[in-house]
Amino acid sequence: MVDPDERGADGSWLEETFEAHRPRLRVVAFRMLGSRGDADDAVQDAWIRVSRADTSVVDNMGAWLTTVVARVCLNQLRTRRQRAEVPLVHVPDPIISPESGTDPEESALLADGVGLALLVVLDALSPSERLAFVLHDMFGVPFDDIATLLDRSPDAARKLASRARLRVRGQTTAPDPDLARQREVVDAFFAAAHEGDFEALVSVLHPDVVLRSDGGTARPQLTLVLRGAQEVSSQAVTTGRLFPFVHRVLVNGAAGVVVAPRREAQVVMAFTVTNGRIVAIDVLSDPERLAGLDLTGIVD
Repeated sequence: MVDPDERGADGSWLEETFEAHRPRLRVVAFRMLGSRGDADDAVQDAWIRVSRADTSVVDNMGAWLTTVVARVCLNQLRTRRQRAEVPLVHVPDPIISPESGTDPEESALLADGVGLALLVVLDALSPSERLAFVLHDMFGVPFDDIATLLDRSPDAARKLASRARLRVRGQTTAPDPDLARQREVVDAFFAAAHEGDFEALVSVLHPDVVLRSDGGTARPQLTLVLRGAQEVSSQAVTTGRLFPFVHRVLVNGAAGVVVAPRREAQVVMAFTVTNGRIVAIDVLSDPERLAGLDLTGIVD
């Protein structure tokens, strides 16, 4: 434990310590909430709480700050559940970058393969499951600490994480690390769709491919889940007319596209490519959320 006298009476030590931990706290919040904006709000809310707290008895500031942020995120997740019905599909706000690569802050958020497909699955977990899985499996927080946050026993926290882990493993696949190979497969997908070549489409899709589309309240007809290469190919053929407006980008660090006629995003598509085939396609076509995307320098 740090001597209170060494922390400074003006609070500067606490602020400096928090700022030193802010990048990691932002990563924790992003994986809990799936949104950069929400993550930034959660970290700022955590700072307000920390600035008013008595830290003289805190032994491990890093661990303590993580639990403060996690508690804020847990409250946000619970509020989401209470204020609206859980949609059939919710695709989190995508992080769109030029093909040249993500910036350092984005890279930190997306480290360890945190792509859009994983965030979609995390969104389907209960708030308690998500907290237990994210804190333990991604950040190594002990179950004793997680149990305190959830007001449950360590065994109960361990079971929540185990249940979440099974769902994540059953519904996500790690993408190929080679971005060039990812892009080659995605380009082949759009070329086949443009040409209406059904067989070529099927050949680049995994037999059990899943397409998840979120049209929001404005486009409920575009909120759907399709499974299997045949069904996804049939849908893809109908989108061939969009080919001239496809812009190649990175979506959450993986090969993806923005469909943007007149430089206005109409659709964002993220692809998970494994062993040379597309295993998942996550689509955001909600106009309200797309309008908030900054495509400066990405869509020319």
